Amino acid sequence: MTVLTQIVLAAALVLSIILPFGYYLIGQKNRGRYKTALGVNAFFFFGTMLVAIAVMFAGGSSVKAAAGGDAGLATGMGYLAAALVTGLSCIGGGIAVASAASAALGAISEDQSILGKSLIFVGLAEGVALYGLIISFMILGQL
Repeated sequence: MTVLTQIVLAAALVLSIILPFGYYLIGQKNRGRYKTALGVNAFFFFGTMLVAIAVMFAGGSSVKAAAGGDAGLATGMGYLAAALVTGLSCIGGGIAVASAASAALGAISEDQSILGKSLIFVGLAEGVALYGLIISFMILGQL
């Protein structure tokens, strides 16, 4: 990647973080800019993704030459699988912890003697994310 494309990607990343946050702060004062902040955030996120994809496909031949020509489709799919396993398991674990923790807090507020039992269920929900991370490491170990 050239220095210019690195600068463009870095600028797009910084703008995708700073501008939506600025719109959010303006919206907090005006009480009506939350949709604008969400739209700007989505615009810059997907814009950055499109620029990154264009840069990725534009330099395809130099990537193979730099990697020695042995970086094939299987290696790329392995990295993609590891990323998907980690991301999806963390999303699922987050949803499970949200449900289990809110139910546990409600149950503990009524009867404090069930604290240990409720923590076990919350811990089991967190285990889903850890299992995904372990599988991700196993996939990366095979590459």
